[in-house]
Amino acid sequence: MQGADKGIEQELDGLGLHIGIVQARFNDGITNALAVACIQELEALGVHDIDHVLVPGALEVPIALQAMAERGEYDALIALGCIIRGETYHFELVANESGAGVSRIALDYNVPIANAILTTENLEQAIARQTEKGRDAARVAVEMAMLMEDLAAGEEDLDDETLA
Repeated sequence: MQGADKGIEQELDGLGLHIGIVQARFNDGITNALAVACIQELEALGVHDIDHVLVPGALEVPIALQAMAERGEYDALIALGCIIRGETYHFELVANESGAGVSRIALDYNVPIANAILTTENLEQAIARQTEKGRDAARVAVEMAMLMEDLAAGEEDLDDETLA
């Protein structure tokens, strides 16, 4: 949700992280803007090892994410796409299946995936969200990569404050 209360953001440091991005080409005016904002934010956070691949549409994003996850070299992955409601049920099918696929890959491979596949009612909504959501995806990927590293090392203090 645009302008949503995202809580207090922690200081992020992406130095040394390897991030993979899968971008759907469908609605490429939007997805290109998402990618530009995402990559600029990753670089601002210190991430310099970025792999960026393109797929035809949102339904193809999960299989590309899976191929990247299988390589075992990414600290986090990012899914970029744009699904705009049309006049048929196809919108729901693509939105639901792509979202479920992205989540399944993250859980199956224990790799964080920032899902920035926009699902909007119209082009105007997509345009209004493209830059913020691209930046958000970069920040989520870096934050989750840092958290996963801390959890793997047993460094994260899981006290009541963290869980609240």
